[in-house]
Amino acid sequence: MKKVKIIIGLLFVSALGNAQQLQSYIKEAQANNPNIQAYEVRYNIAQEKVNEANWLPNTEFGAGYFVSEPETRTGAQVARFSAKQMLPWFGTVSTREKYATAMAETDYVDYVVAKRKLALSVAQSYYKLYGLNTKQDVLDKNIQLLKTFETLALTSVEVGKASAVDVLKLQIRQNELQQQKEILQERFMGEQANFNALLNRNTGLAVEVGETVNIPENDPVIIDSIRLNPELLRYDKMYESVTQAEFLNQKEGSPMLGFGLDYVPVQERPDMIFSDNGKDIVMPMVSFSIPIFNKRYDSRTKQNELRKQEITFQKQERLNVLESALAKATSIRNEARIAFNTQARNLDQAKDAEQILIKNYETGTIDFNHVLDIQELQLKFQLNQIQSVQLYYIQSALINYLINK
Repeated sequence: MKKVKIIIGLLFVSALGNAQQLQSYIKEAQANNPNIQAYEVRYNIAQEKVNEANWLPNTEFGAGYFVSEPETRTGAQVARFSAKQMLPWFGTVSTREKYATAMAETDYVDYVVAKRKLALSVAQSYYKLYGLNTKQDVLDKNIQLLKTFETLALTSVEVGKASAVDVLKLQIRQNELQQQKEILQERFMGEQANFNALLNRNTGLAVEVGETVNIPENDPVIIDSIRLNPELLRYDKMYESVTQAEFLNQKEGSPMLGFGLDYVPVQERPDMIFSDNGKDIVMPMVSFSIPIFNKRYDSRTKQNELRKQEITFQKQERLNVLESALAKATSIRNEARIAFNTQARNLDQAKDAEQILIKNYETGTIDFNHVLDIQELQLKFQLNQIQSVQLYYIQSALINYLINK
């Protein structure tokens, strides 16, 4: 009977020592997950657009040939060659680069958000695997415990202190626990495939999960840093990009300055001699491009102002959602702690009842119906306790995500 006591007593003697293992899985997921890689490529494209922003309008070249050569005092004009370059208003190019940089920063925040969401998904899936794996271990130990009781029941049947029905009941209970274990194994395989998919590896690859059984005595102090959550910072970056878009709009609504050069070759007049005979024509030019009909730029200004208002409202709405999610996650985590502590007390009382049964067996008055009842209660409390631990850490992962920890 000492063996029975040890089996029951060891069911929940373990410690949380898998934080580093989980972090290793998260790093692997962030390095290999194709969705994260897509976000990274998108950010690289946005960075390259900063280089793209450093451009000027195309240089215009022209050439023409006079079919009917116009005569001038210095000779006949043969052809015309021209070159022209328009330049945007002062600061337009740098403003365009700042706008592209602001857009790239928005894409970078999207990349950070995606990585954090992936980390959350990996952590929550990991704790689900923990729960399924630990429940299987508990069922295994309870099956072994029932086999021990079955041996005791067979001995009692031989001496006439128990009925064969008691043995059958114990065997039926073992079958039920074996069924629960096999169901949990199937669920574990399904969740394991999901976990491996997050890490972008073979879905059938075995996942090692640590043994997490205890909830810490005190919850970590929650610093109200939810406003630093990247989901909210994204709206700040979007607001800044709209601000830069308006600066660019003002620059693009300014005049453009152009510089050009016309060159006209002139034939010499053979019948005359003078100093400028056949002198080619070189004509530098300066031009302005003025947006006189500039309703487009005025409309863009109004659109940008409306866009800023939209982003402000969206940020406030998202803040409300995140604060609500934080309050809910904190409440559920507190409920998990309460349930865990309640199940711990129930387990202690169930073990006391088990001790009484053991003493009754020593005096030859054991009731195997009571054995089954106590075993079922203990299993219920153990599984509920595992569920509470799983729920506690899943909500803790969500809280860490929300408060940008």
